[in-house]
Amino acid sequence: MSYFNYQSKKIYYKETGSGKPIVFLHGNTASSRMFELILPLYEDKFHVILIDFLGHGKSDRLEEFPAELWTEEARQTTALLEHLDIGKVNLVGTSGGAWAAVNAALERPDLVDKVVADSFDGRTLADDFSENLLKERAEAKKDEMGRAFYEWCQGDDWERIVDMDTNAMVQCAKEKLPLFTKPLSALENPLLLMGSEGDDMCRADFQDEYRVIARETNADICIFPEGIHPAILSCAEKAAEAISRFLEE
Repeated sequence: MSYFNYQSKKIYYKETGSGKPIVFLHGNTASSRMFELILPLYEDKFHVILIDFLGHGKSDRLEEFPAELWTEEARQTTALLEHLDIGKVNLVGTSGGAWAAVNAALERPDLVDKVVADSFDGRTLADDFSENLLKERAEAKKDEMGRAFYEWCQGDDWERIVDMDTNAMVQCAKEKLPLFTKPLSALENPLLLMGSEGDDMCRADFQDEYRVIARETNADICIFPEGIHPAILSCAEKAAEAISRFLEE
């Protein structure tokens, strides 16, 4: 297993495949394990790099998550890129990882080539974000499949991690903290916004958000008519085709 040091903590990462480098960034309450089943769709074309953000998966634990979670995860991402020292790398972030990917590119465009942001809310959190999140998390913790997913990603301490994440995001929404470190118009990197029409975990108007972001960044948009949250998993083969096409252009 591979680790690098970040602020006196150890962060886990994994490398597989060969080709252009691509880093997958997992979503909230998940870990890099969420990508395991789709790796065969990418390993033949790309040098795939996975990371467990601090407090998740095989990385060191934290006492609490910061409300600016996606900004902090962007810093961890750029620290990984500095550690790898392999030139510009493509970033694919899903759900919460999408904000981390865009923020990493905003902060360090010298380390990032192209960015894919999959299945996220966009520039702001919806007014009912906290209410919906608390309901969704409560139901997931009672659901057998939900609990199994959390434990598969995190281990025995999954419930503490889920609760810490919930608290951080509720605080972020309550304080209306900025989700991006700079105006999106400052983004220098090519951007693909991806999602699925059946996603009921993103805000209802996320496609409108995507169109606004595209006007600011000249981003491409790819919305699948089927699938749920996140598109990169629920529409795995079509998503891999879209991502590969975008990164290889």
